[in-house]
Formats: sequence, structure tokens, C-alpha cells
Amino acid sequence: MLIRWKAESDAAGRAHVIAALVAVGARYFEIVGGLVVVSGQGAWMDSLATEHAVSSVKKLSTPYKLAARAVRPEGTRVRVGDLVVGGRELVVVGGPCSVETEAQMHEIAHAVARAGARMLRAGAYKPRTSPHVFRGHGVPGLVMLREAGASARLPTVTEVMATEDVADVAAHADVLQIGARNAQNYALLEAAGRTGKPILLKRGPSMTVEELLLAAEYILATGNWNVILCERGIRTYERATRNTLDLGSVAALKRATHLPVLVDPSHACGRRELIAPLSRAAVAAGADGLLIEVHPRPDESWSDAEQAISPATFAELMGAIATEAPLHGRYVAAPRGVTDEETITANRDRIDAIDAALVKLLDERIAIALEIGRAKRAIGHATHAPEREAVVLQRVAELSREPSIVRAFAAIVDATRTAQQHVDDAAE
Repeated sequence: MLIRWKAESDAAGRAHVIAALVAVGARYFEIVGGLVVVSGQGAWMDSLATEHAVSSVKKLSTPYKLAARAVRPEGTRVRVGDLVVGGRELVVVGGPCSVETEAQMHEIAHAVARAGARMLRAGAYKPRTSPHVFRGHGVPGLVMLREAGASARLPTVTEVMATEDVADVAAHADVLQIGARNAQNYALLEAAGRTGKPILLKRGPSMTVEELLLAAEYILATGNWNVILCERGIRTYERATRNTLDLGSVAALKRATHLPVLVDPSHACGRRELIAPLSRAAVAAGADGLLIEVHPRPDESWSDAEQAISPATFAELMGAIATEAPLHGRYVAAPRGVTDEETITANRDRIDAIDAALVKLLDERIAIALEIGRAKRAIGHATHAPEREAVVLQRVAELSREPSIVRAFAAIVDATRTAQQHVDDAAE
């Protein structure tokens, strides 16, 4: 049950409601502007709506209460330093599967930063199917990750696998990751939650969306609301990919919960050539960000080499995502290199990618305008429509406050008119 306070309610009125809940043994959590009651509900609670301090009482029908969208309809924004996950910015996390060497970590940290990544990922502790392969450096790996992130001015995210490691990981990393294998390790979820640090919770390979949200509920119940969900593929009968990326769950999660949702296409497909199209599809599905494995020399990666992409491929993908993100109401922050020179180069590359996309869109715009002109001529209408041009420019002025953008669109409209005139002249 979700109880909202009236704006004018006072402390005494709110305390009276809380006392009534305590009297019947109801368990509740205080949130901004109200309470979430998670147990002890009954018909008697309908009377709470008449309390002077109460604005509304809403039943939460899902088994997860704190994670329900109704609790924070505006969505949760998780802060990682100056970075916000869950806002309009599409946040991309890049880095290798494992922390291997100090040199490798510094090299890749700078490379993903130049391409526009906003966080650095790498595993210091690695859960592996076989006990006979590399399973991470542990604390020394945490140190290498932290120092590499600091050198590239990137916050870090890494996996914690056991409750006894939570303190060490929390001391070095900015975000604690709960991996797919531990997504229902409830003692670990609670221990990580109690650190107060942002938690990246990956979906288990056999978990339903509801089970993922109930796992998140364990963290939220500790009082830590800095939870980021991650879809990383589920196990199905399909063998063409390592897992099956469930983008339907991303769209479903965005409606079911207020928590931000990232997508990990690397673990989902296990094939580097599929990461780009799956990343772009994830953005279209509503993901708040991406978690991508990037290695300086992918084929030499100590773990999961098949799904690692190179820095050059990552930079190309970032350019494509940056041009498409605005179509979905998102934006990708401008790349920030470690030096000013790197920042200039990286942003020029981003501009080149945007220009290439703009050329394609403008070609398509003119082609559509010419088809409209053909249809107009077929029914005897004039092809030039000044009133329509005025509407277009007015809409642009409303969308952008930058006068130069309006002038640029006026030039586009003029170019379209010129192309149309050439067709008209040829038809006469």
C-alpha cells in the first residue's frame, strides 16, 4: 500500500498515522512524501484515507512494493559522483571482462574515456564456470581498477561475489555489481545494500522480471535506493548466441519499476559482431544505458575473448549510438579525453559521425519532399507551399532556442525547394 501525505500535513498528523500502523504490527518504509506499507494490510487500512495528514491511499498489487513504479512515477536517478543514471543521458559503461595487468587497465580506461564511456568496468573477482581458469586478482585487482579509473577520470564498477568481500569492494569501487549467478543470493544483496553505494544488479539467467524486482527489493529494503538493474540475457534453447537478450523485459521493466535499466549485450550474445546491433536495439527498447566489454586486444583477453570488442570498434559504436539516441529522447554526453587534445580529437570524431547521419537524413527528407511534389502535380496542385514552410520553421523555433538552428533549417527548406523546382522545370 502506498500512502501519500498532504502537502500541508504536519509532523503530528503523520506521526498519528505511523502510530496506527505500528499498533497493528504493519511493516512500512518512509519515502519522500509518504509511506510504503509492505505487510499487515487489511480492510481496516481503508480508514487511513480519512486521516487528516493523508492525501491518498493506493493499493500496490505487485509482490514487490518498494520497486513499484507507482512509488516514484518520475523514476529514480542514481548518482555516481557527478554522473546520473536514469535521466535523459544514455550512460555507457566500458571496459574489459577482467582486470589483467596495470598497463592493460590504464590503456583501456583511457581508450573508453576518449570514446565517450562514462564508467569503467572490469572484474577483480571473476565467477567462472570452471575452477581451473583465471578467476581474478582479488584486492590487487581492485587497486588496479581504482587507479585506472582515477587516471581516466571515470568512476568504476566491479562485481562482488561474497559477503566477506563487500567491504573491500566498497572501499575501492564506486558501484558494486551483483552478478547473474548471485542475483538471488539474498545475504549478499542485503550486505551490498547496507554499504549505501550504488548497486548494479544483473538479472539471473533463469530469473523472471518479477524475480529480478524482488531481488532489487532486498536492496531497497536496506534503505539503499541507489539500485540499477541490468538485463544481460536469459538462458533458452537457442544456441546461436551465448544467451538470449530479452529486450521485451527492458520495455516491461521501464513500466513496472522506477529503477533505471542497463543492458549488457556482451554477455547476452557472446559474439563481438552482434554487440553493435544489439546495443542499438537496446537503446530503442528504452534502456538507460549499456554495459559493454572492451579490450585493447580482444583476442588476447584472459576471459570471454569472443565477446570483447576493440577500442576502435567501441568508438565507432559510440558514434552510432550518439546519432540515434536523440530519436529516442536521449543524448550521449560529449567524449572527455584525459587531456584537452584527446577531448578535441574525440569530439571531432563524434561530429563527423553526426554529420554523416545528418547527410543521410537530409537525403531522405529531400526524397520525401520530391514524392510529395510528384503527388501534387498528379492532382494539379502547386508544389510550392509557403504556408507549410512557415509551419516547419515555426516548429523548429519551438524545438530549439538557438537562432542558428532556425537559420540552418531555413537553408534546408530552401535547398528542398530548389530540388523541387528542378523537378518542376524538367516536367514542363
